Amino acid sequence: MVSLDDAVTAHIKKGSKEFEILVDPELALAYKRGENINIADVLAVENVFENASRGDKIAETDLVSVFHTDDVLQIAAYILKEGELQLTKEQRKRFLEEKRRLVVTFIAQNAVNPQTMAPHPPQRIEIAMEEAKVNIDPMKSVEELVQITMKAIRPLIPIRFEEVSVAVRIPALFAPKAYGDISAFGKMLKNEWQKDGSWIAVVRIPAGMQTDFYAMLNHITKGEAETKLIKDDPPAQK
Repeated sequence: MVSLDDAVTAHIKKGSKEFEILVDPELALAYKRGENINIADVLAVENVFENASRGDKIAETDLVSVFHTDDVLQIAAYILKEGELQLTKEQRKRFLEEKRRLVVTFIAQNAVNPQTMAPHPPQRIEIAMEEAKVNIDPMKSVEELVQITMKAIRPLIPIRFEEVSVAVRIPALFAPKAYGDISAFGKMLKNEWQKDGSWIAVVRIPAGMQTDFYAMLNHITKGEAETKLIKDDPPAQK
């Protein structure tokens, strides 16, 4: 449970009355985005206030009149979902920076320049976002913000989400360790152990993660892995 010193206010106005709760800012944001968070963990204190800064609790009769219950957890859940969350300037700045970083990282890892099939460096994506004046809303999920960002920057840089298939051959000495690392990196399309103890596989990965994938292979095999990028078949003509 967050301390009262670190808590922020979430509130909603019903009629002439304000209903306020004190919450953990990070958990409250996650809850508003629909993540599976226990509402009791979000609250700094299980009370509903008329004025949280003064500690003025609201009368139970007012709670029942407006929310048809005096259950603080149910009311708190409603306030968080339907009301407003007041973040401090520092908290909002930190959340925005973190959310922006997650969006840039996701796009850099999963999207490519379709003309070259090479990933865009994160800095190029950030520049395009600035040029497109992309607004990062801390209340939106990363998935929503990625879609908003991609729509905004497509007119500025050639970019799209793409996957590639990579064939790999791992020498016997490194195969046991490589199996786990490679299978965790993407979808395994082919998986064969050879008579000499080596291992071959075809892995489907986000195109933007090719550089990281090859770096991982070089690291675990000391540069002895063999790789080949497999070109996808062109779509059938209708």
